[in-house]
Amino acid sequence: MLTSQPKSKLGAIPMARPATHLKFPLPLDPTRVRADFPILAVRNSHGRPLVYLDSAATSLKPASVIEAVNGYNREYSANIHRGIYEIAQRAAAAYEGARGSVANLLGAKADEVVFVRNATEAINLVAYSWGRHYLKEGDLIVLTEMEHHANLVPWQVLAAEKGLRLEFVPLLDGRLDQEVFANLLAQEPKLVAFTHVSNMLGTINPVGRMTAAAHSAGARVLIDGAQAVPHMSVDVIAIGADFYVFSGHKALGPTGSGVLWGRREILEAMPPFLTGGEMIKEVSLRTSTYADVPGKFEAGTPDIAAAIGLGAAARYLMALDMCAVRAHEQALTNYALGALVQEVPGIEIYGPGNGARGGVISFNLPGIHPHDVAEVLDRSGVAVRAGHHCAMPLHAKLGLAASARASFGVYSTRQDVDALIAGLREVQRIFKA
Repeated sequence: MLTSQPKSKLGAIPMARPATHLKFPLPLDPTRVRADFPILAVRNSHGRPLVYLDSAATSLKPASVIEAVNGYNREYSANIHRGIYEIAQRAAAAYEGARGSVANLLGAKADEVVFVRNATEAINLVAYSWGRHYLKEGDLIVLTEMEHHANLVPWQVLAAEKGLRLEFVPLLDGRLDQEVFANLLAQEPKLVAFTHVSNMLGTINPVGRMTAAAHSAGARVLIDGAQAVPHMSVDVIAIGADFYVFSGHKALGPTGSGVLWGRREILEAMPPFLTGGEMIKEVSLRTSTYADVPGKFEAGTPDIAAAIGLGAAARYLMALDMCAVRAHEQALTNYALGALVQEVPGIEIYGPGNGARGGVISFNLPGIHPHDVAEVLDRSGVAVRAGHHCAMPLHAKLGLAASARASFGVYSTRQDVDALIAGLREVQRIFKA
């Protein structure tokens, strides 16, 4: 278990970086990690232990995150940046400490981290604030065919409103076609937006190379990192993007937490997204001036507990070491891919080969609907996603109405994969496929 934080006169103050005594030994030991996740001790209504293979939808939460959220609500539930009394100062310190922890996880500066509810809100913030202000009729936005709906719909709405053009990088063997991407860049887009890791195919995109190419064409770059931040080392400065977003609930944090990272000079030049309390310096009856970044984009009282929980999640991930997390999940994915092909006759798996993908495996059993697959698996305690995974255009591209998806996290094990395979063989037995 992660040890408790040191106390100050105001109580537990989040550390900007994990202390040495919090570091887990390398390589990652999933058995030790699993002890930190209380939900894994819960059995389902059939008396089966939980085999959780839906981390791409939302992650499980370690005890340290749960306690961080509960501790705020139990011990110092006050508003931030306003009160001068003790628990208000403690709440503000914990909130800003969380911002620092998230910044460290991303290799960024704290004043470039904007707290939002999720990656969806972060992308909408950029679309409405930066996009509405800087894009004009006829401008080109380049997206890809593998995007989550959150990185499609905001740009569709903006394009319809302002008369923008949308073009899409197609797929080639589960990867983005880089030749077509280069041809689209030759058309001088104003914005290029793409996912770091596909939530359906698991494809890990060459984000640094794509960002450099887009900048050479004069475009701004937004990267959806929702499927990357919890699973690998992410350095936003090294990647070179202008905006990078992720959801806290996919990164061991609470729902209602998320991050927009942006280059400070770009954020400073953007108008606010929401206006009202907290995001201002001064207000008169007719005019207002806005707070400095990142406060300018955090109007009203935020979900303080969720942000504090996200800070705890960031510290937990850093204590694991993200290189160890990636090595663990890559080895597990390789094992799963090989075992599924060998032991589940006829299974169809989508996406690139072992080395180029994250811990996401979407698949179908011919003749069996994915919803039936998921329902039968659930009886044995195996939780997988079934549907279009908020990637309907990608499913249409592949000629699929839906798929089942198994996705891994830091707590996933080979035993989980073995349980999945046993469950899939039972599915085939029931449906005699």
